[in-house]
Amino acid sequence: MTTKKTRHILDTIAELFPDAHCELHHSNPFELTIAVLLSAQCTDETVNKVTADLFRKYKSPDDYLSVPLEELEQDIRRIGLFRNKAKNIQSLCRILLERYDGQVPERHEQLVELPGVGRKTANVVVSNAFGIPAIAVDTHVERVSKRLGMAGPDDSVLQVEQKLMKQVPRDEWTQTHHRLIFFGRYHCKAQNPQCEACPLLDQCKEGKERMKTPKKRKSIK
Repeated sequence: MTTKKTRHILDTIAELFPDAHCELHHSNPFELTIAVLLSAQCTDETVNKVTADLFRKYKSPDDYLSVPLEELEQDIRRIGLFRNKAKNIQSLCRILLERYDGQVPERHEQLVELPGVGRKTANVVVSNAFGIPAIAVDTHVERVSKRLGMAGPDDSVLQVEQKLMKQVPRDEWTQTHHRLIFFGRYHCKAQNPQCEACPLLDQCKEGKERMKTPKKRKSIK
């Protein structure tokens, strides 16, 4: 059920970031799956720099399997955990060819069985590639949801997702996911959030405490 508080939060964030969208560059479900896999513990900006060349070289699952693992590792070495991710990419591509005729499956339960694809990645793919409403909880969504009281401070990622799904209308799940990310990435940052200019400060216990704490002045020597 969408409460008055939740509606206020959703509408306010919508006004701040009406055009929030997936910032990972891709042109099809397969590229999106690879990009999201690479984005684990890595910024979208870095992923986009790497995939600019990667997606020119590799167009299909067959392409990723046509090179030695070491070559793929070198192609993505700027990405954190690149060795493990290269291994997962080739394993994923092998499964796509063996089970799905080289195509990324649309069903969530099939996606999470792919190497390197967790619940968050699957939610991003089904919502952005196939138009199925979903809320993917990344570090930004989790932080913002907890700060604004839409989830408990000790909730797991799955619990945050479940609570958001109950509070947000289903037809707004995907857009809310993007807007919460933008709000967390560009406004309610982990460090130095813009509390003094936040229209949702009244909903944020942490923000209120931050504003009460006077900033330390640098001593002049």
